[in-house]
Amino acid sequence: MAAENGLASLGVDGATAAAHALSLPAEAYDNDPQLEIMWAMKAYQHAEIYFNLISSVDPVFLKLTKVDDKIYTAFRETFSELNIQVLDPEQLKSTEAKEKWRPFCNQFDGVVEDFNYGTLLRLDCQKDYTEENTIFATRIQFFAIEIARNREGYNTVIYSTKQQAKKDEKK
Repeated sequence: MAAENGLASLGVDGATAAAHALSLPAEAYDNDPQLEIMWAMKAYQHAEIYFNLISSVDPVFLKLTKVDDKIYTAFRETFSELNIQVLDPEQLKSTEAKEKWRPFCNQFDGVVEDFNYGTLLRLDCQKDYTEENTIFATRIQFFAIEIARNREGYNTVIYSTKQQAKKDEKK
C-alpha cells in the first residue's frame, strides 16, 4: 500500500488538518471518500507498526496499554471460549456477537483512548496482515484479542520466525 506517499503528499499543514479531521465525531461527516482513505491509511500504519513490534520483541513481554490487566481479565471473563488463534469473523460481526461485544467495548469508554476507532485485526495470528487475513475491528477489540494472543503465547510464532530469518541471513 502506498500509505507513505499519501501522507507525505499532504505536507505538514495537510497532515495537521487530517489529524484534526480524524479526531471529530463520525456524525460530523457524510461518506467522504477522502476521509475514508485517511482512515484506511491510519489503520494500515497502526497494523504495520504493531506487526513490526511483535516481530522485533517477544510478544509475551509486550504491554500495549496502561490497563492491559483489566482488558485481559474482562476479555477472558466475557469471551472465555473465543478461539483467538484463528478468529471466525462471525464471532466479531454477527448480530449476536455485536450484542455481546457492545457492553464489553463500552466499559472501556474513557479508559482506553480512542477505544472505538477502527483498527485492522489479523484473523489468523500466525500470519501477516493480508487482504484475506484481515478484518476491521474496534481498537478495544484489537487490544483485547492481541493482549490475549501475546499473553497466551499465540503471537510468539511471528517473533520466532523473524528471529530465525535474521539468524539465517547472517549465515
